[in-house]
Amino acid sequence: MSEGMGKVTCNLTISADGYSAGLNQSEERPFGDDGGDGWGDKLHAWYVEGAEENKAEIDAMMSATKAFIMGRNMFGPVRGEWDRQWNGWWGENPPYHAPVFVLTHYARDPQPMDGGTTFHFVTDGIESALAQARAAAGDGEIAIQGGATTINQYLAAGLIDELRLHIAPLTLGAGTRLFEGVPPLKLEQVTARATSMVTHVTYRVLR
Repeated sequence: MSEGMGKVTCNLTISADGYSAGLNQSEERPFGDDGGDGWGDKLHAWYVEGAEENKAEIDAMMSATKAFIMGRNMFGPVRGEWDRQWNGWWGENPPYHAPVFVLTHYARDPQPMDGGTTFHFVTDGIESALAQARAAAGDGEIAIQGGATTINQYLAAGLIDELRLHIAPLTLGAGTRLFEGVPPLKLEQVTARATSMVTHVTYRVLR
C-alpha cells in the first residue's frame, strides 16, 4: 500500500473447505448448491438470520469503503450476450452507496442506482479497475467484493492488502474456490472472532 492510499481489502464468505459458491450457479441461485433453497441460504445465513450477532462485522464491511470492485458474475449473469438494460442482482437500491467497478468483457454505460451506488463497467482488466477505484476512493478503502475468481486474480497480482474472511460451518465439496491458482501467500492474522453461525478472520497479506 502506497503512502496516502487506502487499503485494498476483500470481504468474502466461504465454506469450511474454501468455496464461495457451490456448483450450478443460476439466476435463481447465484451461490449455487449450498444445501439451502435459494439465495445462498446456508452459506450466508450469518448475514441474514445472524445479523444481530454479527452486526459489528456487517457494519465494518461498508463503513470505511469508498469504492468497490466486483466480477461480472457477482453483478449478475449474462443473459444472452449481455443485457444492457438489466441492473443486476441488487435491486433498485444496492447496499454499496458508492462507486462499484464491474469487470466485464462487454462495454456498457455507467448505471446509476438509488442510494448513491453507480455501477461502472470496466473492460480493460483488473489494474484499470483498481486505478479507477483509487481515483474514486481518494484515501478511503477499496473492497474487492468478489466473487472468489476475481479476488484470486487480485491476490495473484499482489494487489490486496487485507483478507477479511467469514467462514461458515459447512462444506460444499466443489464450486468456486478461494486461492485457486494463487501462488503461496504469507499471511499475518490480525483478528479472529467466532459467533454461533460463522467465524470472522482477518489476515494481512505480507509482501
